[in-house]
This record gives sequence, C-alpha cells and structure tokens, in this order.
Amino acid sequence: MFDYLIVGSGFFGSVFANQVKKNGKSVLILEKRNHIGGNCFTENIDGIPIHKYGAHIFHTSDINIWNFVNMFCKFNSYQHHVIANYKNEYYSLPFNMWTFNKMWGVNTPKDAIKIINEQKFIGTPKNFEEQALQIVGRDIYERLIKGYTKKHWRIDPVELSVDIIKRLPVRFTFNNNYYFDKYQGIPENGYTELFEKMLMDIEVKLNTDYFVDKSHWDSIAKRIVYTGPIDKFYNYKYGKLDYLTLRFENKNVYEDNYQGHSVINFTDESIPYTRIIEHKHFYENRRTNNSIITYEYSDQWTVDKEPYYPINNVSNMNTYNLYKKDMELESKFIFGGRLAEYKYYDMHQVIASALHKSKLELL
Repeated sequence: MFDYLIVGSGFFGSVFANQVKKNGKSVLILEKRNHIGGNCFTENIDGIPIHKYGAHIFHTSDINIWNFVNMFCKFNSYQHHVIANYKNEYYSLPFNMWTFNKMWGVNTPKDAIKIINEQKFIGTPKNFEEQALQIVGRDIYERLIKGYTKKHWRIDPVELSVDIIKRLPVRFTFNNNYYFDKYQGIPENGYTELFEKMLMDIEVKLNTDYFVDKSHWDSIAKRIVYTGPIDKFYNYKYGKLDYLTLRFENKNVYEDNYQGHSVINFTDESIPYTRIIEHKHFYENRRTNNSIITYEYSDQWTVDKEPYYPINNVSNMNTYNLYKKDMELESKFIFGGRLAEYKYYDMHQVIASALHKSKLELL
C-alpha cells in the first residue's frame, strides 16, 4: 500500500511527489505517455534541447520558487521577447514603444496613449475583444491580436473571457521583456533534466493509463493525487469541457540561424500556423550548423487528443463548477494542476500550488 498514487508527472504531480517522498512517504507515479515532465518535456536533438510541446519559459518573482527549481538544475538567463509577423511586417511583443512606433510612427508615450484613447472601447468590457480594444485600441487589435486569437483558440474573441488578454503586458517604454517577473530563464540542458532529478528514487510507471484499471490503482494507495482532465475523472457526468489542443511539425533546417529569434507569432489569420519556434535561440552558445524549427498549429479538440489549455468561457465555467462541487466532497483524492483545476496556470503557479498542497498533507 502506497501513501500516495500520483496520476501524471507534470509539474504538479512531480513537485508533490518530491515533497512527500523526502518526508518519508511512499509514492508511485502513473504516466500515460512514454516520458516524464508532461508538456514541459524536452528532447535533445543534435545538441539542441527541443521543447516538444511548445515553448516553455520559466518566470517568477517568488525567490522561494526560483530557489526550488534551481536545486535540480542550472537555469540560463534567457528573457522572452516575441516578434509578431503581420503580412511580413514585424512588430515587437509585448506591446511597447517599439510596437507603437512601428504601428503609428509615434516617439513618445503621450502620443501613443492619445491614439489608443481615440480607438479604445469605452465601458466595462464583457469579453476578450472588448477588453483588448480597451487596452490597445483598434489598430493593434485588428493586426496583432484578432487573427492570432481566432487561430489559437479556434473561437471568436467575443466568446472568450476578459481575463485571457489581461495576461499580455502593455508598456509605454522601450522594454521588450515579455514578463514582469524578476527571475527568468530556461534549464540549460532542457526541462527533462529538472524532472529526472526531482523524481530521483521515485517509482514511475510510463505508458500506464490510470483509467484502464482505475479501481485497482485506487485500491493500492491511501491518497490519490489526480492531475488530468477533471471531466474525464468523473466520466463526463456533467458534460465535456472544452480545451485547446495543439499540433506541432518539426523541421531540421540546414542553416545555423533560420529566423534570428526564438519565437515569431504569425498574426495574419490566413497563415495556418500560429507561430514558428527556433529552439536554439532559447540557449546560449549553441554552435551547430543546423537548426530545429517547429511550426505550431491549434487543432480541433477531441477527447483522444492532448488537452493543453482550458477554455474559460461562461459555458465551460458553469460546467466546471458542477465538477468542482463534487471535487470538494472527495476525501481520498487531491486535485491539482491546469487540467484538474481547469485553470490557466503558469509553471511557477503550478509549483506554488503543489508545494502548498503537499505542505498541508504533511502537517
């Protein structure tokens, strides 16, 4: 009998496992994929750590979280700056004075604010589109947000929550740093090393689907930590939740620098992919004669595909809240992470949640 059975080896499951294991608890992790690390898994190809499930940049302002992840591997000093391609014109993301200068030819924050105020939505925003228009005005929304959002979420922006666009920084300075957080970087050898060290001496069963023999797995542990889709856990009793799923196409290009940058978003709706990732630019001093690029596409969600992001519109949240009431009645199960909590967590937020819930378990 294990003290804890953990379903999923992403950040929530791995951090929780690490914490209870070092406090003397017995742990077994089930992972349905053939690798640990969830969507943060990286694979070394030709000396370049490849982010297999999209770009992952670690950032936090919490020194405790930063110190925690640095116990397992060394992070580089990469700071994220995205470039937006709209009809072969390039703009800086996050939106800042470089963006406003390219868009309108303005040179001062005062002039940029004046144009945004002339174009902005007036009133209380009720959806993503209205919130975006209030923040950056019509021109930037039409060129750099609307088409990308429709491709990425596969939903009209008027059907999305106002909270999603609030994640995107807007600055009236010439600061290209995507995040406001004090600590930023990527593990120098990729994220897989971090998970390997975090799960050292913990038993992990790969290629093992918890739901194939759920009653058996539930019977061999005192407590179950579940990190998968919450609607699947309850056999879709209140209906299926919607998720964003992604599809990736990797290409080995025989040149040392393909696009000159790590991530370029393609905001024109007529371009089928949402972005191109050139992985070597996440790392310093990667001297190779080739480069690995990844075309990222949003895909139509079905239950047999990997869920990446919850879609937090009114309908989905109403359904989730029904599941949440059932979750709160569970005594044997602990639910955590982006899928189980149907919440758009960043990595540092998932880690903080796992540390908190494991601490409560150990009291």
